[in-house]
Amino acid sequence: MVSSRNKGFEATHQVIVETAVSLISGKGVDALSMAAISRAAGVNRTTLYYHFAHREELIEAVKDWSAQQLTRGFSDEMPREERIAHITRFVLENSEVAKLFIDDFLTPGDIRTRYPRWDALVGGIGCDARAAGSDNFDAEIYSLIMLTAAFIAPRVFVGSVRPDMPVDEVVDRFSKEHLRVLKRDGLLDG
Repeated sequence: MVSSRNKGFEATHQVIVETAVSLISGKGVDALSMAAISRAAGVNRTTLYYHFAHREELIEAVKDWSAQQLTRGFSDEMPREERIAHITRFVLENSEVAKLFIDDFLTPGDIRTRYPRWDALVGGIGCDARAAGSDNFDAEIYSLIMLTAAFIAPRVFVGSVRPDMPVDEVVDRFSKEHLRVLKRDGLLDG
């Protein structure tokens, strides 16, 4: 049984993380400071430092929160079109937070340390390709192409191609195109 004190700790922790997400999404990671979080979350600095020793620890918590949100987009519990839409919407609505993931993509080192589901993603795509009869399919490269398209393309589209387009329409267009590519490549029935 969780005590009410622990519930209060968890609730405060969640408020701090979600406030950091909101600040990063609105103003970018450079605007994130412990003082700004304290003010925006309505918690005193002592409480904030009790939860997070420093700014970098809070940024890691934001990445963890984001990874949890994005994991839903890789879950087989949702139909593929909903998963694609979920990821596209997340990237558009949290573009500065998604930028943290893009920065991680560009950081040297083993991708598995930053994205624990990498091997499962590559394995699943490779399995789908083999089932479709593709013997010379490079699942690692294909996975990387699809991930970078999912994280970067919606931001470029809204920022530089169609900044006037409503988010729902962008999500719909990206979902349809991702599905078309998967069908074209034999990774989706249809």
